[in-house]
Amino acid sequence: MTPPHPPAARLIIDGTDAPAGDPPAALLPGSFNPLHHGHTALARAAAARLGTAVHFELSVANVDKPDLPADEVARRAAQFAGVGPLWVTRAPTFAQKAALFPGAAFVLGWDTAVRVIDPKYYGGAGGRDAALRALLERGARLVVGGRADAGGAFRTWDPGAVTAEFAALFVALAEADFRADVSSTQLRAASG
Repeated sequence: MTPPHPPAARLIIDGTDAPAGDPPAALLPGSFNPLHHGHTALARAAAARLGTAVHFELSVANVDKPDLPADEVARRAAQFAGVGPLWVTRAPTFAQKAALFPGAAFVLGWDTAVRVIDPKYYGGAGGRDAALRALLERGARLVVGGRADAGGAFRTWDPGAVTAEFAALFVALAEADFRADVSSTQLRAASG
């Protein structure tokens, strides 16, 4: 019988598996296809704001897409040589990430934060509110860096986007803290 996959594994610089060890205080989740300076700049800005190192997290599972095959995980993980610690998980949702890393801050862009509060991903407002409460109960925080929206306007987190119950969950980075107008989608399109 094949042993089950661990819920999270930390990869060391040469890409070999390492024991998970102490969980990080902050993680920047992403698909990293490809990893770019926007990811690393956001991690640095969040680290300065939080006063702690920011690790990276790549989930093999995704809410909207099929699981990543092992060779693709290896390709994406290889990008982190010399960049920073990478955790590979099977946690596609922030509720699952918070269960793996209780008390952690998760660093994300404005576009992802908008999806985190979108009721359509939870079967309605009640499901969304239950998921946000679970994040609060696990001591999670969401550190939100600005991003350009579909129209090209730079957007930062609007504290009024959530009710007072969930306001403490979100930590906004100002444009002066972080701005990198780059996306993996644009980079893939430019490279053909």
